[in-house]
Amino acid sequence: MRDPIADRLLDAALMHVPFDGWSETTFRAAVADIDMNMTVARGLFPRGAVDLAVAYHRRGDAAMIARIEATDLTGMRFRDKVIFAVRARLEAVSDREAVRRGTTLFALPLYAPDGAKLVWGTADAIWTALGDTSQDFNWYSKRATLSAVYSATVLYWLGDDSLDNQATWGFLDRRIEDVMRFEKVKAGVAKNPVLAKLMAGPAKVLSRMQAPPADKGGLPGRWSTPTPPTGEP
Repeated sequence: MRDPIADRLLDAALMHVPFDGWSETTFRAAVADIDMNMTVARGLFPRGAVDLAVAYHRRGDAAMIARIEATDLTGMRFRDKVIFAVRARLEAVSDREAVRRGTTLFALPLYAPDGAKLVWGTADAIWTALGDTSQDFNWYSKRATLSAVYSATVLYWLGDDSLDNQATWGFLDRRIEDVMRFEKVKAGVAKNPVLAKLMAGPAKVLSRMQAPPADKGGLPGRWSTPTPPTGEP
């Protein structure tokens, strides 16, 4: 559930981000604009504008999920569902400059882990909203692949000046098509007895990977502990 007080501060900050970025200057100006006590503001966003940028990204994820849930995707090919979801995420953006400034912020070494976590979270939100039930290595590979597609598409979109972002949607379609080809290759390997035998060792190792428990919020999980053979301690 969103906090209306935190939302007010974020909305106020967005008025300053195009000029001062996600900075301490923006944070202090937003606090002053809505006459909020600084202690309260720091309690909501301990790292100031950095946490505001994180909140802005997650607001976009929430809007995307709401749109997916409100749309009847029945009859759509799965690739088209993924394209729809990524488009919904980009179309949820109210201020492209805020995203541009956020991309710059999360490219800094200090905040790069935050940026990677947010992109992974977006990919996880898409797969979850589309009904993914994988619990093994596929859980990771799906999100890693979509994270790469989403990141590349955002960077392309930031420089896109085509009518209604048509160039971006074409770029996204090509990236998803590349992913589909990769998935076909994976399926071909599994069906080829020679290749399947060569991959048996790695496959056994990867089979121990499990999706994270729900309380980890979609972040990478854990290795399973092999069950010892009957009779072993």
